[in-house]
Amino acid sequence: MVAYMEALAASSDRANFEVIGYTNEMRPQIVLTITDPANHNNLESIRQEHLKYTTPETTAPDPARQPVIVLLGYNVHGNEPSSTEAAILTAYYLVASESKTVKEYLKNAVILVDPAFNPDGRDRHSHWANMHKARQLVADRYEREHNEVWPGGRTNHYWFDLNRDWLPLAQVESRNRLAFYRQWLPNVVTDYHEMGTSSTYFFEPTKPYGSENPIVPRSNYDGLNNLFAPYYRDAMDEMGSLYFTKEVYDNSYPGYGSTYPDIHGGLGMVFEQASSRGHIQESTTEDVTFAFTIRNHLRTSLATVRASVENRETLLQHQRTFFEEALKKGTTAATQTYIFGAAEDWNRTRAFADLLLKHGIKTYHLEQDAAVNGKKFEKGKAFAVPAAQAQYLMVQTMFEPVTTFYDSVFYDASSWTVALAFGMPYEKSAKKVSLGDPLNANELAATEKTVAHAKYAYLFSWTDYLAPKALYHLLKNGVHAKTAYKPFTANVNGKPEDFGYGTIMVSVADQSIDAAKLHTLVSEAANLANINIHAVNSGFSASGPDLGSRSFETVELPRIAMLIGEGTSSYEAGEIWHLLDTRYDMPVVKIDMGEFDRADLNRYNTLILVSLSGNPLSETQVARIKNWTAAGNTLILERGAVNWAIRNKVIAETPVEQKADTETGMRYDFATQQNRQGSKRIGGVVFKADIDPTHPLGFGYTDRNIHVYRNHNYMINPSRNPYQTVVKLLDEAQVDGYVHPEPLAQAKGSASVIASQLGGGHVVCLIDNPNFRGFWYGTNRIFLNGLFIY
Repeated sequence: MVAYMEALAASSDRANFEVIGYTNEMRPQIVLTITDPANHNNLESIRQEHLKYTTPETTAPDPARQPVIVLLGYNVHGNEPSSTEAAILTAYYLVASESKTVKEYLKNAVILVDPAFNPDGRDRHSHWANMHKARQLVADRYEREHNEVWPGGRTNHYWFDLNRDWLPLAQVESRNRLAFYRQWLPNVVTDYHEMGTSSTYFFEPTKPYGSENPIVPRSNYDGLNNLFAPYYRDAMDEMGSLYFTKEVYDNSYPGYGSTYPDIHGGLGMVFEQASSRGHIQESTTEDVTFAFTIRNHLRTSLATVRASVENRETLLQHQRTFFEEALKKGTTAATQTYIFGAAEDWNRTRAFADLLLKHGIKTYHLEQDAAVNGKKFEKGKAFAVPAAQAQYLMVQTMFEPVTTFYDSVFYDASSWTVALAFGMPYEKSAKKVSLGDPLNANELAATEKTVAHAKYAYLFSWTDYLAPKALYHLLKNGVHAKTAYKPFTANVNGKPEDFGYGTIMVSVADQSIDAAKLHTLVSEAANLANINIHAVNSGFSASGPDLGSRSFETVELPRIAMLIGEGTSSYEAGEIWHLLDTRYDMPVVKIDMGEFDRADLNRYNTLILVSLSGNPLSETQVARIKNWTAAGNTLILERGAVNWAIRNKVIAETPVEQKADTETGMRYDFATQQNRQGSKRIGGVVFKADIDPTHPLGFGYTDRNIHVYRNHNYMINPSRNPYQTVVKLLDEAQVDGYVHPEPLAQAKGSASVIASQLGGGHVVCLIDNPNFRGFWYGTNRIFLNGLFIY
């Protein structure tokens, strides 16, 4: 595919080939820019002029004289491959056609063809389908070609769904794509998918109101969507292809490829084609061939180009009006300034600030220390985001929770406030705050850390997001380290400094290496993690325990294994793998379910189980896990694995008693069943909870209030042991997203994190996923504490 796109560009002055980045597996992410040769000669000027539509403070060019910008995006889910083939054909048609109509299209449009949003997943699936292809094609649904093994080709290298990552930007493919997207801010963006084989074809509009993002202007949904729909209708009707609209799929979550453009003055659109999942597959009617799936996507691709050109001025004016209205809303909003910053956690603060900048949100230094609503923010450790900016809708997405919706059934998450996910302290000011200089991304880069030579010990706080990275570097190099189970005050450079729960202490004398080598390793750790490490010359504390106290306990090097494969959640496993591998430089041994019986568990001191489907482990295997844990090791259970452990009597925790079904004996129309039952499913909501910062799993937290993400209906009672419910949902728990009153009532006061015991070992029960989609920085620490401290 890449070679073909290169060949197209080499053979025509209508096309330009560009590599916009590389995936985790080093495959190129490419874009083929197709337009009239005269436009190519003036492309940078066209781009600069187009961006003026998105900046209300500048004079916009005349829409009658400006081409429309169209991004044709394909194949974000790797095992939905027909769209990349459609991209190839679309590109060929636009480059090769001698039609006067096509030539006119190219004069009035710049078409950016991104043929594979997910190259790694696509190649994984293509390899699977081709390695099982027979000369005699087999349509039987049970044929191996149609049924990939775990994890399948849908996701990227780290098993992330890239169609949920436009907002979090946890993955390199998304960051590369968004950087390119922001160079153009297109008017139209397509997002091509596949669905169940026995379905037909879907194009927008989606379900009115209920499935739409609440802050996107109605002119997008009521105007532009309905403007484009007839073009797709006509294309499909001409072929006789069955289709449907206004059902099932939604446009609410801003991390979708079809929603993100809507929040940037463009029109994002999702397309779904019944999948052959290989070369040919049976359905409830006729067999679905790969060629058939390609044909439908090709026709709607060309219809998109036609609709975009014929409504060019409307699209350009919509984008201009969108940003003008966004600026007006921000200028008159009740909140004029958002101030954020975690003074004790610079790395988490800079990660959040960097994400804002990547999304084009103007962010500023504080001109001076500020106090808002009783909370103090320190200049240099906090930043300000004014509401009065063209990206005001993205500012709302980052900071403003939503709990009121048109509908109660969601295809995916109903909560996405990023500041809550980061656990970022922030306040909303009704007044404009004196702003300092604009924040530049270069200012967020890691700075060189100099560590003084210690005569007695080195200390570093556990409150920083990357402190575990420093600790792991020390431990893997044979350095002994201890963690503080009580706060204390030590003398640092002649001044008293407070250190909290979880502080790491590294003795100079109590090592197998000399002081010079230790200093080198400590300095490396400080710079790897971008944290401050303090040198102290005495073990005598000004207050609290001395450094030789029993209140300091030795930290063991985590030797981590995680069960993966059939019956486990690839999403949750991928989130853990990505977190440890890319942020903390920590290896995790991924043991496939099929290899579990052969694996020597004594090689590890930590075993992670993510959500399990059914009962994939036998009684013998369950007993083996219990015996290994009881021997003094740590078992970490995430989300559905907690329920599994309760059912299999691995832990003695109990589920919240289900109240009698209030609908028993009632009578409803059959047609309402899906919505009535679906509304009780917790698809994704943010709850407020209380965390015990004195418990080892709570070390590093300085505020008892914490936000957790819940996308399930498992309700677990607090532990019978009054000291081991580390995180408990508050009675007023709901903060962001939709939750039905019945599950909300059950959730109140229930547990989110429990520390259980099994013999001489520990069981960490993470009832809510602390690593969700790679951007829940605010709860990652609980998971890390389970690896290092508890």
